[in-house]
Amino acid sequence: MPMSLVAIGCNHRSTPLDSLERMTVAPEELSKALADLGSAENLSEVVVLSTCNRVEIYALAERFHGGYHDVREFLCRHAGLAPEDVADHIYALHDIEAVRHLFSVVSGLDSAVVGEHEILGQVRNAWDTARDEGTLGSTLEPLFRHAVECGKKVRTETTIGRGIASVSQAAVAMAKDRLGALTDRTVLVLGAGEMAEGTVKTLAAAGTQQIFVANRTWDRAERLAGVCDGQAVALDNLTDTLAHVDVLVTTTGATDLILERTAVADLLASREGRELLIVDVAVPRDVDPEAADLSGITLLDMEAIGEFIEVQMEGRTAVVVDVEHIVTNEVERFHALNSAREVAPLIGELRGKADKIVDGELDRFSAKLADLEPAERAAVEALAHGLVNKMLHEPTVRLKDAAGKARGDRLAESLRDLFDL
Repeated sequence: MPMSLVAIGCNHRSTPLDSLERMTVAPEELSKALADLGSAENLSEVVVLSTCNRVEIYALAERFHGGYHDVREFLCRHAGLAPEDVADHIYALHDIEAVRHLFSVVSGLDSAVVGEHEILGQVRNAWDTARDEGTLGSTLEPLFRHAVECGKKVRTETTIGRGIASVSQAAVAMAKDRLGALTDRTVLVLGAGEMAEGTVKTLAAAGTQQIFVANRTWDRAERLAGVCDGQAVALDNLTDTLAHVDVLVTTTGATDLILERTAVADLLASREGRELLIVDVAVPRDVDPEAADLSGITLLDMEAIGEFIEVQMEGRTAVVVDVEHIVTNEVERFHALNSAREVAPLIGELRGKADKIVDGELDRFSAKLADLEPAERAAVEALAHGLVNKMLHEPTVRLKDAAGKARGDRLAESLRDLFDL
């Protein structure tokens, strides 16, 4: 039975943020996650894509339902959730629909910020990590290569990436929407990863008066502060800095809360009545959501960003249609190329089996052919192989011509059944 390509996971649309952040796989956990999934009974060739918007496992499944069960069990163990708390939020796609989903994801169609450019790098990183961990093979390697090509093509041939095209840009846009111009504002960015870098660059482009960067690694904080002509802040001085800034943007990959409600409440006393806007774009969240109840605190998270972006996306329907058209074409092209790759070994297997049958029959009649001269023996062997090759020529040509089409899939499956391949 041929294995199925599956895409199983959850995202910002299917899953409440509380559950999504628990299922998120942090970068330092990826190696173990790939090893766990790769050793599952029904899975092979695994890629884990975990971002602030989604956790998705792409794999080959011996049996679809068995593969679904293995992934669900992994997510339950990882998140510490019961199966019934996970099952309602997981989506599962297989074969061509799994391909279409991945191509839509890498093109930015499935993001909280439609057209975001960060997802292209995140998919590439997931692909590279799986290769480094040895969980790629002849199916997922070409799939992810083609997916990245599709993502690049979308951004080259359409305007989907213009305007707000990343979570970091959306975070800054939300701050401007709440506070007006940022030219007289001070902002502290917590974190120094890709999201933080996008945030400080967007803040600098918006003319923000002063940008502070805090991170657990001082060298990374200094490097990022240098990008925006800002100032690095030690985590030990975080509270002192927060007493004076207008905005806090949190972007870390921490698995636990960095600011508990009590810490935020204590901070308010030092601000002398000045309000603080917190934009928490981390998943899992960096700031206790209960801090939103405190007077003087405005707390926005990924759910708020999603609502904000929906408003911003109004009127961009035509661009989305253009991207969907490219995705459809690339899915069809991948299917054709993949079918052609699968047909070649199938034809080779058929011809190999035919040659083995001919050789077996010649051996069976070797005693009756013993009196033939070598040239006569060679002619008989050539005749036997030639007849078989003639008979197989037309079927193999038609199979090659139909590769990549529904008819080709039917012919290939029939060939496997008829010749027990």
